[in-house]
Amino acid sequence: MHWIYERHALSINEITELSKDLRERLSETAYISSLKLLDRQISKDGTEKFLFGLEDGETIESVLIPDEDRLTLCISSQVGCAMCCKFCLTGKMGLKRNLQAHEIIDQIISVIRSIKPRQLTNIVLMGMGEPLANFDNVIEALWRIVRFMKISPRRITLSTSGIVPKMLELPKKAPMVNLAISLNATTDEARDYIMPVNKAYPIKALLDACHRFPLPPRRRITFEYVMLKGFNDSDEDAKRLISLLKGIPSKVNLIPFNPYEGSEFKTPDDKRILKFQDILIKGNITALIRKSKGQDILAACGQLKAKYKLE
Repeated sequence: MHWIYERHALSINEITELSKDLRERLSETAYISSLKLLDRQISKDGTEKFLFGLEDGETIESVLIPDEDRLTLCISSQVGCAMCCKFCLTGKMGLKRNLQAHEIIDQIISVIRSIKPRQLTNIVLMGMGEPLANFDNVIEALWRIVRFMKISPRRITLSTSGIVPKMLELPKKAPMVNLAISLNATTDEARDYIMPVNKAYPIKALLDACHRFPLPPRRRITFEYVMLKGFNDSDEDAKRLISLLKGIPSKVNLIPFNPYEGSEFKTPDDKRILKFQDILIKGNITALIRKSKGQDILAACGQLKAKYKLE
């Protein structure tokens, strides 16, 4: 485990603590998995996007995001995604399959090998896929990341579109990682339109689960809010958001929509985004505007699609 998860060995032959004879015999029946790096793009802002090939020929993307003293790796949990959120390019792929636990972790190990001597500071499960729709493999991966890679749960964030039963199961089975909720609307009508998951788990059920989520001291739930021009960016939306989050230890990440070809949505102008943020702050909500990085290489939030041509 030490050689795989901390020394990042590529083959059993590298594990020199084992005898040469044992390494040869083990190599006949086992191997250490690794992803095939197919492409690596670097944005003008320093964001890096990695295209990885899996053993069955499928592909996934991971994104490395530098931000002052932080170096965050955004990893995928599925090939594609079944959630079909209207603002997200990945959703147009549909779901190809779940990633196995080792494929989730191999993204981290592969990037660590590629960026030495730089070191990752944070891991976010915000790439391709809905982590809670691949529950068992994600839980297994999280435990290996914490136990074997020695990464603190406080430095790991899992983002979900709101699969309520799995949200409530998460703290019983996983390390106490940070939780982020992709909210993106303040009424069921609006959220139904952009996020089909809302029809199964509407806003009230989702926020009830957030109220029940057992947060450690000084931890908060992050609510992600993709801002869509003329759709969810009004003063009334901001005021409703304040009301919805009342009583939940939380912060809001405002994410200006990252456009892509063929999308029906546009990005609000800076003045509108700042006004929305100001209303939240005056309502005692911590609200941050998340700078979109890597847009020029389709590495920003909602832009990952691997190598698939979309219809």
